[in-house]
Amino acid sequence: MKCEKKGNLVNRQVTVGQEDLEQINRLTRREFSQEELYCFRVVLCDNDVDRQMERFDEETLEQLARMFVGKTGICDHQPKTANQLARIYQAQVEYFPGKTNLLGEPYCAVVAKAYMVRTESNRDLILEIEAGIKKEVSVSCAVARSVCSICGNDIHDRSLCSHEKGRLYEGKRCIVRLAEPVDAYEWSFVAVP
Repeated sequence: MKCEKKGNLVNRQVTVGQEDLEQINRLTRREFSQEELYCFRVVLCDNDVDRQMERFDEETLEQLARMFVGKTGICDHQPKTANQLARIYQAQVEYFPGKTNLLGEPYCAVVAKAYMVRTESNRDLILEIEAGIKKEVSVSCAVARSVCSICGNDIHDRSLCSHEKGRLYEGKRCIVRLAEPVDAYEWSFVAVP
């Protein structure tokens, strides 16, 4: 099942150290210097419940973090070469002390470092990122299972699960846990994640 989830940019810019350069240059065809690159951090997805009443758990986020390394950042989920803007060179699950998700669990998210080459054509995009204008992102990925929080079965298997996302059942809301990621396709700057 293909799914898209929201995220957000964090921090303004990453100071590119030697380790960052090594990770980036593993993804490039030639070595780049610090001065040639613009790097930033981005929250790709998290363990909170979204408006579709879906969520990832920590295990799935850990798997997705590994899958997103090397993936490209585009605009509006339009998979065209002209829309490629940046690439992820590092991703990990981070915890935010004191913050909880809608279920009261400790909040965590896949936070990635992305890079782009500084060019005249992306000067305005970098400025918009730094100004907080371009900050919402969403991810596109595939998962094998969509687990119902009420019965524990796959919500798409109607022979086993008759629950509806978002509805209350004996005081408990039906929330789908997206599990067993198969692939991470891309992440995208979007107006409405």
